[in-house]
Amino acid sequence: MTASVQVPDLAEDPAAKTAKRSSGSGLGRYILIRFLLIIPTVWILATLVFFLMRITGDPITAALGGRLTQAQLAERVAAAGYDRPILVQYFEYLGNLVRGDFGTTLSDNRPVTSILMTYGAATLELVFFALIVALLLGIPLGMIAARFRDTWPDATLRVLAILGYATPVFFAGLILKLIFGVLFPILPIAGRASSSTELVMGGVVAPTRIYFIDALRIGDMAAFTDVMSHAVLPAIALGLLTGGTFLRLVRTNLIGTLGQQYIESGRSRGVSEFRLVTRHAYRPALIPIITVMGMQIALMLAGAVLTETTFEWKGLGFQLAHYLTARDFVAVQGIVVMLAVIVAVTNFIVDIIAALIDPRVRY
Repeated sequence: MTASVQVPDLAEDPAAKTAKRSSGSGLGRYILIRFLLIIPTVWILATLVFFLMRITGDPITAALGGRLTQAQLAERVAAAGYDRPILVQYFEYLGNLVRGDFGTTLSDNRPVTSILMTYGAATLELVFFALIVALLLGIPLGMIAARFRDTWPDATLRVLAILGYATPVFFAGLILKLIFGVLFPILPIAGRASSSTELVMGGVVAPTRIYFIDALRIGDMAAFTDVMSHAVLPAIALGLLTGGTFLRLVRTNLIGTLGQQYIESGRSRGVSEFRLVTRHAYRPALIPIITVMGMQIALMLAGAVLTETTFEWKGLGFQLAHYLTARDFVAVQGIVVMLAVIVAVTNFIVDIIAALIDPRVRY
């Protein structure tokens, strides 16, 4: 008679079930905490912006002072409620934000919400293209620098990385315009699209206002090509800033990974250095990029103000510069708060992706 051996069913192991439930609850708790942190982040920035904007007085006097008589100013200030106690204005401001009411601009009498909807998509489109440029430059060049550590390719790439994130965005934009708009006029140097494409985009039904998506939706490849050509120079100017940071991060972490025991074991078995770098070592080196991507997107949004102004890319940064010049503090408050919301939500999404890839980032 052959004795049968009972193999324990690991799926029924109580310890395994407990560990699985613990892991799932830990991730759920982490997601909930990160989501709830969005609220105080946006509230703190909105509060800072509100009181900083009031240092120079009420918005109407700041925007229209010198163009109206004192009686007219007083009438407008009273009508807008800016003569009330500052705390009353503050709590009313927070209440309006909760309802999605960002106010009305003083310089052109437009709802700030419509400005955010119209120009916010343009800024997101620019940041998306710039992030692609940063990843395409930073990851492969960082891998090359780590592979040829302490040789001339490594030294050259490190210098280029320093130049990338040390060069002011507006200066990089001006150099790119000079090269590709004057010396070698092969790319457009201003605007999101040509006039004909702008007319096409204006006729799109239910537009996303992200031009390359709308062009693909209507199947107009000429408009798509035009939009993409206009995005090249602004995306490069803004992407260089983050690309240099990504290059150094990948290089540093890849060098550390290449010194791990499992990599040495692969070398001892005759695995090629190229395969070790591209198949086994680079994935752990990408985790730091994912964890800092939220901060880098915040930097990109800050750099978008200068980039959009340099290339006349009509997004939130371009409008923010316009309203700062006009001293339209209501519009400035709304745009800055919306940028804060975008950054907070982006950081939330990046944190979740990082937690799914590497459970060590959870707390």
